[in-house]
Amino acid sequence: MLALRMRQKDAEFYFVSYPAEELMTQVRFVSRFYGGRGESVGGEQASSGEADDVERFVRAIERSSGAFQREMNRRKLRQIKDFFRNETQQPLIPGAVLLFSPEELKYKPMAGYQRVGDLEEPREPFLIIDGQHRLAALRFYLAEPDADRRIEVPCVVFDGKAGEFATEMFVLINSTHTRINKSHLIDLYEKIEWGTDPHKKFSARLVRALYEEGDSPLRYRINMLGGRSQQDLWINQAQIYGEVHRFVIRKEADRWVSDGRGLSRDRGYGFLRDVLRAARTAFGEAWGDNKRYMVTRDVTLKALVRLATDVAAAGKKLGLEPGGSAEATLAEAFAAWSPLAREFRREGFYERFAARGQVERVEKIRARLSREAGLT
Repeated sequence: MLALRMRQKDAEFYFVSYPAEELMTQVRFVSRFYGGRGESVGGEQASSGEADDVERFVRAIERSSGAFQREMNRRKLRQIKDFFRNETQQPLIPGAVLLFSPEELKYKPMAGYQRVGDLEEPREPFLIIDGQHRLAALRFYLAEPDADRRIEVPCVVFDGKAGEFATEMFVLINSTHTRINKSHLIDLYEKIEWGTDPHKKFSARLVRALYEEGDSPLRYRINMLGGRSQQDLWINQAQIYGEVHRFVIRKEADRWVSDGRGLSRDRGYGFLRDVLRAARTAFGEAWGDNKRYMVTRDVTLKALVRLATDVAAAGKKLGLEPGGSAEATLAEAFAAWSPLAREFRREGFYERFAARGQVERVEKIRARLSREAGLT
């Protein structure tokens, strides 16, 4: 295919004018997906009756694991499809879509030119860095009998980089002019290789571990998608991430999240896991899906993660060692919470922990639990 080669700093990429029907065979659509339980969320779903073509299309791609794109928004997709169908005077896709292939594509300059030449197509379909909704809508438009099949799509093609490069580009694009789900940006902290505070990346890894590890008391209970979920979940990814990050940057936490080689995922996860498991033991039947209690609601879970700093500060007094199991020792210390479980009943909870907002209420709960356990 004819391509214009561009160079910027050490990067090299290509401008290509792709015939629309041919492009549809060269791209793949992806969406976010988490864990074996298959949580998924996105846009406006069909509420009743048979699913339309947009709904079927989105459902078909919603379970693509390892994807970095944000979830497909059904409403946005339908709006663009309608624009393509009804607009006759304006160009359909005047702005370039951004495509990525991990393959190093061969480029052969034309005789007498260096910037213009023939670029080979990848063996596997392109990932779409930017423009997924536009191309999905174009797919539907081209399926209509009176569609103009002479449409060409301007594309910018990136090739031959590590897979993280596409994620980095996606973060840069969507954290500027487009507002995307905060939960999704946190999700990407794990994947980008530069420009990110290592504590942010580390905190994102700990949240993922709390979500997916088999011994985590929060397994499959964190809403990792940051929107409406089909599961009964306890806390949003962004909410627990804020508290985990607050913990790992504290001086008191350093020995409990780092080893001789730096930040340790196993050590940090093990410490937070043990704090939460000991809390689960102390609260007994109030922990879990018991809707009469507020123990596993976001406000209390945030307070429990925040309490981890108090545990870290009191580690020597409690006889804890970094990297070792803390659950049994903490279960003894937290046993004083068992009589408090009744204070976490839903009825009257907000009066018992009166505050001007959730930030103050989280701190009140933390202070009360810390005092009862003898940590402060």
